[in-house]
Amino acid sequence: MNLDATPIITSLLDTDAYKLHMQQAVFHHYNQVPVVAEFRCRSSERLGAYANAIQQQINLMAKLSLSDEELSFLRSLPFFQEDYLTWFKSFRFNPEQVKVSVTDDGQLAIRISGPWREVILWEVPLLALVSEIVQRDRHPNVTDEDAVNQLRKLLTIFYSQASENQLDLSNFKLMDFGTRRRFSYSVQSAIVSMLKNEFPYLVGTSNYKLAHELDLIPVGTQAHEWFQAHQQISPELSNSQREALQSWLNEYPDQLGIALTDCITMDAFLRDFDENFAKRYQGLRHDSGDPIEWGKKAIAHYEKLGIDPLSKTLVFSDSLDLQKALELYRYFHQRINLVFGIGTRLTCNIPNVVPLNIVIKLVECNGKPVAKLSDSPGKTMCEDDEFVNQLRKAFDLPKMEKAS
Repeated sequence: MNLDATPIITSLLDTDAYKLHMQQAVFHHYNQVPVVAEFRCRSSERLGAYANAIQQQINLMAKLSLSDEELSFLRSLPFFQEDYLTWFKSFRFNPEQVKVSVTDDGQLAIRISGPWREVILWEVPLLALVSEIVQRDRHPNVTDEDAVNQLRKLLTIFYSQASENQLDLSNFKLMDFGTRRRFSYSVQSAIVSMLKNEFPYLVGTSNYKLAHELDLIPVGTQAHEWFQAHQQISPELSNSQREALQSWLNEYPDQLGIALTDCITMDAFLRDFDENFAKRYQGLRHDSGDPIEWGKKAIAHYEKLGIDPLSKTLVFSDSLDLQKALELYRYFHQRINLVFGIGTRLTCNIPNVVPLNIVIKLVECNGKPVAKLSDSPGKTMCEDDEFVNQLRKAFDLPKMEKAS
């Protein structure tokens, strides 16, 4: 395919907020820890034809640096410390950390190796540029207006269903989580701008560049990699989840307090999420498994600990669209605070466009395997089946068939 020398990623802030929040914690606590991350296309779609274009965009990312204006924006926020920001001002992507190749059957392979404090920032922009390269090649005539018009239709349905169910939407909260698998940056920007102007329930975006440009709240705390890495950082595997939870509180004792629950499974998480953690964390995020059952478990856990669920927040973020969000809101909104993070169904929801099902996940930390089990078996990711069994044993979970 023809290679375009125009950079897709034009700012270090064109990433998800949880990446910078985790990067600061890694910078302070695990500065020299090495990791390896790998790309997966869950649909086994053959994307190898795009390898050269992707490599060119990766090379262009070496030129990115934080502008003085962007630095001032980060300094204005309560999340960041000056030592981290000074280091981040000097940060540059190192394309040599990324190996792009094509498998014998034409699938795209990407492997990223280096210090965790640097590798952590590759995932989101790399996925975004892969998605944009592929989608622009497949659908060159799609416009931002196409995406916005589709969203307007979906919002009409959303309001209609809310009205039919006599729902009070005053506590409905939507966040844009759409960076990683967006159709393009331009489409994401158009979508979030429209929501800011026309949808009163938008409370923030996970994209720091858009938060800066559109004067929105940047939202996001931690991802699976935070818990995965601790599997090889913690002296005891069975204590790794508790250590990850405590280390986060050491970095952010009174903010960014939403914990991700499904790296091992929700049941294993709740066994570690004791009264101290439950009181100190603001709430929990759902990213796999049945959302209703997960929400019930979360509420029951708070009640068991004598904590009023209405003092806590559940963030739903697993393959959400507006209709699913409304159904969950209808079910839970009088029982606990709710926030809905919608990603691909906002930023790559265009007629006749099929979003890519792509991820980048940690596979090694400190030279040893790490795993994400999740509450959906198809989302399990690990290169080492024996380690998956060790992990399940450490957290008292049944053995599972071969990890995918």
